[in-house]
This record gives sequence, C-alpha cells and structure tokens, in this order.
Amino acid sequence: MSDVTPDPAARLEKLSSKELHDLAVARARERRDVGFVWELLRAIPAAAASLGNVDRARFDLLHGLSLLEELTHADEGAMAEALRPLYLDYLVRHGPPSET
Repeated sequence: MSDVTPDPAARLEKLSSKELHDLAVARARERRDVGFVWELLRAIPAAAASLGNVDRARFDLLHGLSLLEELTHADEGAMAEALRPLYLDYLVRHGPPSET
C-alpha cells in the first residue's frame, strides 16, 4: 500500500456534481467568499445555454433575482453537471471545507 496521497483533483473528479457543489459552497461559506458566489451566479446563464436552455439563459441575464432562485438549484441534475468544472476548479484552488 502506498503512502502517497492521491492527487486532490483526481480525488475530487470521482465525486458527483452534487457533492462538488455542496463542498464548494460549504468552502465558500467558510471563507465568506462572496466572489465565488458571484462567479457561480454569473456562470448559471452560460450553463443553462450549454444545456440548450437559451431562453432561460436570456431570462437569467436580464433578471438578476431569478439567478438567486437558480442558485438554490445549482446542485441539481444537468445544471450541476454543467457547473461541475467551476466547482472542481474552486475546490482544487481552495480545498474542501474544514469539516471534511
């Protein structure tokens, strides 16, 4: 058995998109990282467009409050999958929350 710690990015890649979302949001909350929340809010319309939901993306861009609603569902289904690279990048740069 090896004493080498696996690459954090490789370990994170094995997690579901929901798990990545939960870890990234928990870490951002722990760090009081409003910048990440803002980055996530800005990424939601592009994620929606990448899923073929162009009308939804257009609406989100024009209606900031709807983005807050989208934020509450950013850990679900295809949206979580589309945002997966954002969660991975954040967790690789900042690590998981202290509790994990």
